[in-house]
This record gives sequence, structure tokens and C-alpha cells, in this order.
Amino acid sequence: MSDPRPHLGEPLALDLLNTRWSEHGPHDLLTDVAGLRIWLTSAGLGDRAVADAATLTALLVARAAIYDVVVHTRHSGLNTVLEHGRIRRELTESGPADHPDVPERSWLPAWLAADDLLRLMVAAPDRIRQCAHPECTLFFYDTSKNGTRRWHSMATCGNRTKAARHYARKV
Repeated sequence: MSDPRPHLGEPLALDLLNTRWSEHGPHDLLTDVAGLRIWLTSAGLGDRAVADAATLTALLVARAAIYDVVVHTRHSGLNTVLEHGRIRRELTESGPADHPDVPERSWLPAWLAADDLLRLMVAAPDRIRQCAHPECTLFFYDTSKNGTRRWHSMATCGNRTKAARHYARKV
């Protein structure tokens, strides 16, 4: 089955947040192992993770923790997820390399998403955003040149907002 979500391609942490969306009602891709399997494949983790109940539980913990950091700036939940792994550094023939070291395989996708959020926060925390459309629950990482992107997609939420403003001026 293909990924049914309306917005794909965000960094891993935000892609995990976008497993919940509102399009003609609320949706949640991570309600069962089948949805987990879809997300793991879509996120490029299908060959590194096992789609089972333990992985699903860990990912739901990570999703809540990432949401708390992005929306409420609460950090304790994310630190709990990060305690499940670490970065192992080594010098290889091709130079320095970083490798995730997550002893419990079920925590690997959750830990990678939490680690990805840290990477985004180091690079540009002000570019982690929620779509400005009042009915949209999706998140994005603003890669625009001037950093003023407001919607996860101009084609959907941006156009809806502009159309509503235009209609309001005409009435």
C-alpha cells in the first residue's frame, strides 16, 4: 500500500509528526503495524527496522516527545527517547564516520527521529514550523531562501488561505 499522507518528504522528525493529519477529518497512520510498515518504508527505514508492536510503541513515544519540543518546548520526553541510543564515532578508510548505536532494535526509528530533531534544532530551529492554515496540523522545515514560508504546501493550504481572503474581501 502506498503512503496516504498528503505531505511527504520532510526531515525524519517532522515526517514522523506528519503521520497525524487532518483532511476531511482526523487521520493517524500509526494506529497499527500495517501503518507503521508504510511509514518505515516511506521514511527509508524499511530495511533497518522491524514493523512490530514494540517499534510502534517506541515510535508513538518519540512522536509525542517531538511534538512536545516543537509545539510546547518541553524537552524531558525527547531526552527519554535519546537515552535509548548514542552516536558511535570511528575513523574509517574514507574518514570519520558516525554510526547510531541503539541496542534495542525496536527503538531505532524512534531514536533516529529524535536525533534528527536535534540536527534540525542545531541548523535552524526557527525554520521548524507548523502550517499556518488554521485547519492544518502538518509540519515542515522551511528551506526557502528568505525563511518566510508559511504553509506546508502552497498548492493546498496556501491557496485555500488566499482564496478565503479573496472571498472575504468580495463579500
